Amino acid sequence: MGRSHRVAIVQMKSSANKEENLRISLDFVEEAAKRKARLICFPEFQMAFSSAKQSSKQLAENAESAKNGKFILELCSTARRCNIDIVATMYEKGDILSESRVYDTAVLINSRGKIISLYRKVHLYDALGFKESLKLMAGDSIEEPNHTSAGTIGLMICYDIRFPEMSRILALQGAEILVAPSAWFQGFMKEDHWETLLKARSIENGIYMVAPDQVGNVFSGRSMVIDPFGTVILDMGNNEGLEIVEIDLSRVHSIRKSLPLLKNRRTDVYRNHINAFT
Repeated sequence: MGRSHRVAIVQMKSSANKEENLRISLDFVEEAAKRKARLICFPEFQMAFSSAKQSSKQLAENAESAKNGKFILELCSTARRCNIDIVATMYEKGDILSESRVYDTAVLINSRGKIISLYRKVHLYDALGFKESLKLMAGDSIEEPNHTSAGTIGLMICYDIRFPEMSRILALQGAEILVAPSAWFQGFMKEDHWETLLKARSIENGIYMVAPDQVGNVFSGRSMVIDPFGTVILDMGNNEGLEIVEIDLSRVHSIRKSLPLLKNRRTDVYRNHINAFT
């Protein structure tokens, strides 16, 4: 039995209207299912674009519960009807009702319409002139990878790809595919960083990187899929829409065998420097 699966990647330009973004998203799920994809991956800020003018309070009013909000419930229902796994993203209401900031959350929904993982973005983009922490709250855990019909998936979000510790942890926990929904800002050298970082995370872990990105507004597009040897198998440029790639999980295991970077790690040496991580 082969280990190759069809995966759909969406590059979209989210508007500020979450109802419109939901309708577009549901159409993409239908299209992916018709094209026999087992998994569809959406970019960060799928629910809505939050402009610099939007206050944290206004964004919080737009946020929903991950468990019973309309945005995710509709996606769960469509996942079940179309028999497809979904990686979606949303602004999630905080645990404290009075909190005016929200979580930037990735949601993994299986083909039975059940939420199997909720990942709240750990690394907020307080860099290069931006300060996400004014509107967003940081999560405090890396979620263990989950088995899906397309492979074992670890979740990251955007800025997380600049921190190699996170992808290494997910790879060691059994991830075969890292899905990193993103809204990568345009700017000097930003597209070079994007491609270089995605390739590095793939190569050093012998893993597929699936990185759907926002396009337009202030974002750079270039949604990418990188194979475990660092080969770019998809680059969507500035095109809005959906693309399908074949992901061959046997390639993860053959490359990890021929280039055994995980096996060749010297944890006996690293543990003497554990203080560097505290």
